[in-house]
Amino acid sequence: MSALRLTFGIDPGLTGAIVTLLDGVAGPMIDMPTRRVDGWGEIDARALAVFIREQRTAHPGAYVSACVEKVGAMPGDGGTSAFRFGETSGGIRFTLDVLGVPYTRAIPAVWKRQFALIGKDKDAARQLCLQRFPEVAHMLTRKKDNGRADALLIALYGEQQVGGRESAAALQPRACARVCGEEAA
Repeated sequence: MSALRLTFGIDPGLTGAIVTLLDGVAGPMIDMPTRRVDGWGEIDARALAVFIREQRTAHPGAYVSACVEKVGAMPGDGGTSAFRFGETSGGIRFTLDVLGVPYTRAIPAVWKRQFALIGKDKDAARQLCLQRFPEVAHMLTRKKDNGRADALLIALYGEQQVGGRESAAALQPRACARVCGEEAA
């Protein structure tokens, strides 16, 4: 059955992930696709685009959106590290723009407060996702799957933000025309 609404949650960074919510239910997810260029790791924008296109193709006519964690340089990061992290974040947003996927940004302190994660360790998000989304427990078995858990909660946060403004049914015809490049019925 085709979903009416696809929401991608993206935890940027080379150890992040991208997760799909299908009408609020956890769906396909992948660790952030990366590649090596001149000895440096960077996101593989092509693989990211392929994943998004596959999900969109599997659910024709669905309203598609994304929520990307709004990131910045961390105190103590060197200039090179901060620049490379910015490149990664920009590459993700550029990929969404090229694909015509509207996105919002989630400030870490805000989305984490929404899920009572402020002041908790990195594994708390994974534990919360295991309770909230038991259907994907097999994808969250390792402690290092915290990027997937963060992306899942970012998607849920983004969906709640969009859901508060307009329903998916009201958005569907207009969104499909804008996102899929098709004529609205």
